Amino acid sequence: MPDSGRPSPDAYQPPLRWWSHAWRLVAMALVVGVVWGTIGAQRSTAEVVLDLALGTAALVLVHLRRRAPLAVALVTAVLSSLSATASGPAILAGVSLATGRRWVQVVAVGAVNFAAGTVFSAVYPPSDPQPWWVTAVTNLVFTSAMLAWGMYIGSRRELLWTLRARAERAEAEQELRADRSRLEERGRIAREMHDVLAHRISQISMRAGALGYRTDLSADELREGVAVIRDAANDALTDLRGVLGVLRGGPDGADGADGSDHAPQPTYADLGELVGEARRDGVRVAFCDAIVDAPVPEATGRTLYRIVQEGITNARKHAPGAELSIDVHGSPEDGIGVVLANPLGFGPTATPGSGLGLVGLAERAALRGGRIEHGTHQGSFVLRGWIPWTA
Repeated sequence: MPDSGRPSPDAYQPPLRWWSHAWRLVAMALVVGVVWGTIGAQRSTAEVVLDLALGTAALVLVHLRRRAPLAVALVTAVLSSLSATASGPAILAGVSLATGRRWVQVVAVGAVNFAAGTVFSAVYPPSDPQPWWVTAVTNLVFTSAMLAWGMYIGSRRELLWTLRARAERAEAEQELRADRSRLEERGRIAREMHDVLAHRISQISMRAGALGYRTDLSADELREGVAVIRDAANDALTDLRGVLGVLRGGPDGADGADGSDHAPQPTYADLGELVGEARRDGVRVAFCDAIVDAPVPEATGRTLYRIVQEGITNARKHAPGAELSIDVHGSPEDGIGVVLANPLGFGPTATPGSGLGLVGLAERAALRGGRIEHGTHQGSFVLRGWIPWTA
């Protein structure tokens, strides 16, 4: 099992292609040639045949080193104790196992390779005999260098794999952030478009419906009613252009095309005009403003304005003729609360509802750290909202 927090060696081992096998075969052949050159005693034909047979077996086994690294490394090391030809595959198997950097396996394979080298030196003494301790130290240094080289290769492979994985993860996270930003932007656009258009279109629908029911109007009165609808439509277009300008523009609200300034977004100071406009449209409104005499932050005032605007729009759609009570109150210490209530049972108008207004209000309030609640209470539909004075 891999160590905790480390990837498995199988994860960062590179694939072996034809040229990978080719240069490894060349390296093994060079090692075999060097080992053959160190053998001083003349060997019989049977010994040579045995050497080649064991070396062939080791060469076949070494191609399975990634499937069973420990077993292949141990078997090839044992074969190299009696075969010079098996020395190349034994070294390749030992280096390959060391890339996994599992200390128990590395130490075990190192010990077997050291013992195999000692046995080989005793069976086939070199042409220039050395003291036993020189041979032992040389064998120990060579075995340690072989395993250290394999561990270095494994460490480098793991480092490159880790960096690549981090880059891929960062790219995926960046894509997720971009997708989330696009969804948030779509939601922001949808809220702004709904807040502006739903209010204006409900005005137009109510006035057009009134004209459709009136059969006693003179031509002048009809023209006057159509002019009012035209003005409401123009106001809707103006508001829509203002919203699009803010959404497209920078912090100053200027459009990127011509740099012209757009109308400022509504705030708390525009609540009185909003209520007055609703009254002129025939909505009965009882408005109570109990906010302390202190400057309301623009962002907070804009959220409050949109809540009241949506409440008026809903009352106009679903309870025409009912009296809508609007109560706003608050202070810098307590935040701002708003309650809108209208009696039920007046029946909806022909104006369709999307059902998204209250959802958008809840999202808008949540972005400001507030909340929205709605429901029926004692025969009235009640919309309650609270937003902090500052975010």
